[in-house]
Amino acid sequence: MKELTSALDDIRARILQATPPQLRHTNPALVAVSKYKPAEDVLACFEHGQRDFGENYVAELSEKAAALPTDIRWHFIGTLQSNKCKPLAAIPNLFAIQTLDTAKKATTLNNALPKSRTYPLHVFIQVNTSGEESKSGLPPISIEASTPETSELAKLALHIINDCDRLHLRGLMTIGSIEQSTSSGPNEDFSALVYTSNALQNILPKDRYPWGVDGKLELSMGMSADFEPAIRAGAGTVRVGTSIFGSRKTKDEVAQS
Repeated sequence: MKELTSALDDIRARILQATPPQLRHTNPALVAVSKYKPAEDVLACFEHGQRDFGENYVAELSEKAAALPTDIRWHFIGTLQSNKCKPLAAIPNLFAIQTLDTAKKATTLNNALPKSRTYPLHVFIQVNTSGEESKSGLPPISIEASTPETSELAKLALHIINDCDRLHLRGLMTIGSIEQSTSSGPNEDFSALVYTSNALQNILPKDRYPWGVDGKLELSMGMSADFEPAIRAGAGTVRVGTSIFGSRKTKDEVAQS
């Protein structure tokens, strides 16, 4: 486990280094993505001070949440299916769902949260900044948009704020394209999410801030290959798996093991 905790320390140091000095009192949150990794690895990171963990599959998340400390903050980062909303809502220490993309799913989650839950479920709206058909999420707000308030994204955000009292719209999330992640220039996916966030904030109600963190939408962007440029672009949360836990098996390999 020494190799694992050393890798975690290295990522934390790189996050601090990438964070602008004026923002280092509020470093970006690190979500350690533990997909296909054993509960023992999660526990080792937890005992080393890590609290936020991300999972892609509901069954795996439910199993780990039941077996591991209850003060872990679980983030669901996989594709959100309507029939998985209720089992997700039943996980007591589910902190956030980062892949919300429809009003129907938002309503289902809101209604499914148990009455015993004492705080709202944080949600991020997934934005497909790269436009890839293989990825979920709503289109970003473009610079050319003359009426951004009529966009799918704005409608969903307002639905969460106005109609889902048990959800807290925390921010926006994107998965950048491989091409942008490996580019030496500015990451256009991150730039698109920043622009979209700024445009959306101008639309959302400002009389009280029933959304975001301190009146701003938090941006979840950046993974193992690109979390440092994501932080420099304004990420408030980064999702890192391979650089902490090492390479993982494929879904087929897991099924055969």
